[in-house]
Amino acid sequence: MIESIQQFDVEWFLKIHRGLSNGFFDWLMPLMRNRFFWSPLYLFIIIFCIKQYKKQGYYIIGMLLATFALGDLISARLIKPFVARVRPCNDFTLSGDIIHRVPCGSGLSFPSSHATNHFAIAVFLICLFYSRWKPVLPLGIAWAAIISFAQVYVGVHYPVDVTTGAILGTVIGFTCSRIFKKLQPDI
Repeated sequence: MIESIQQFDVEWFLKIHRGLSNGFFDWLMPLMRNRFFWSPLYLFIIIFCIKQYKKQGYYIIGMLLATFALGDLISARLIKPFVARVRPCNDFTLSGDIIHRVPCGSGLSFPSSHATNHFAIAVFLICLFYSRWKPVLPLGIAWAAIISFAQVYVGVHYPVDVTTGAILGTVIGFTCSRIFKKLQPDI
């Protein structure tokens, strides 16, 4: 069973990593996974929360940071060392198939911390703001999904890594939003 999942995962990885290869994606996808590229968005969220919600805005930012930290803790510190899956860009059986678009790094692959963290943040914000601003749903999901897709495209994660990260992040974001709404029911 595990071998058939691995085979399926490698096939889908290669279809995305090599099969969708083009000059535009080769330029765009490394940017999409770069945390510095998204800095203006993070700054906007901070300023928006403080300007719009005053003192409660600081609580939103604090819980958003806690959501991120929880996602990173669970994915990078608990699950990755336990599973110990090698990144596709470090897998010697795929060495002839990898297009090196970004440095591979020596970290482990399962689950994707990028996917976990960004889905956690997106779902937290969606749960918090959807009742007042419906576009947060498609924008938040698209944002987290493009970052996750970019992880596969550049060759640092398998599709199952980012899918599992997305599911884990969704659960974390939803849970943190429920906790936050219990502690701050006025938002």
